Amino acid sequence: MTDHLTHWKQRDNWTWKEFVALLLLEFVFVIGFIKFVVKPVYAQWLGNELYSGTLTGLTIAIVLMLGVYFIGLRPKKLSWSEVGLRSFPAKDWWRILLWTFLLIIGSTIVMILTSYIGNTFENSKTESIQQNVTVFSVFIAFASAVIISPIYEEIFYRGFIYRWLRTRLGIGWAMFLSASLFTIVHIPTYNAMPANFLGGIIFAWAYERTNSVWPAVWVHGLTNGLFLLLTLVM
Repeated sequence: MTDHLTHWKQRDNWTWKEFVALLLLEFVFVIGFIKFVVKPVYAQWLGNELYSGTLTGLTIAIVLMLGVYFIGLRPKKLSWSEVGLRSFPAKDWWRILLWTFLLIIGSTIVMILTSYIGNTFENSKTESIQQNVTVFSVFIAFASAVIISPIYEEIFYRGFIYRWLRTRLGIGWAMFLSASLFTIVHIPTYNAMPANFLGGIIFAWAYERTNSVWPAVWVHGLTNGLFLLLTLVM
C-alpha cells in the first residue's frame, strides 16, 4: 500500500506525448478558444460577468477533465488515482488547516506589497458580485470559487502536471514550473498572479506531503471561500 501511494514521485505511465497534448489543450484550446471566443458569447448571452465567468469555468472544467481522462488515463487503462484522487489520512487535516492559514496570510502580504507598485485587490468578478449581492449570485460565486475551480485545477495542475514534472525534474523544479503554469493561465487577472503563484507552490506541497490531491482541493477551496466572504463584506 505504501509503495502504491509513493511511487508516483519516482515514475509514471506517461510520455512527452500526453504532457504536450494536455498543455496544448489548456494553452491553445482553453485559453485561445474558450476564454477568448466562447466566454464573450456567454457574457453577451447572460449579460453578467459573474454568471458568464462561472459558466466559462464549468466549460473549462469539463474540457480539461475529459482531456485528462481520454488523453492521460483511458488509453493506458489507468484509474483516477493516478492523478491523485485517492484518500488521505485523517491526521493530515491539521496540515490542511495550517496550509490554508499560511496561504491566506501569505497571499494578503503579497497583495499588500504589490499594491505599492499599482496592484489592486479588485477584478471584474469581485466587482460583479459586489454590485449584485443576491442569494443566487453568492451561491453561483461559491460554487465556482469553492467547488468547481479547486477540483479541476488541482486534478490538472497538481495531479497531472506537477506529477509529470516531479518524476522527471524533482520536487523543486516541479513545484516552480507547475506553479508558473498555474499562474500564467490566470491571465488577465494580473492582480492575483503573485498570490496564484504562492498558491501553486502550497498546493503542490500539499500533494507532495499527503500523496493525494484532495488536501490541495480543500486548501484551495477554503482559501477561495474566505476571500470571497471578505469580498462580500468589504
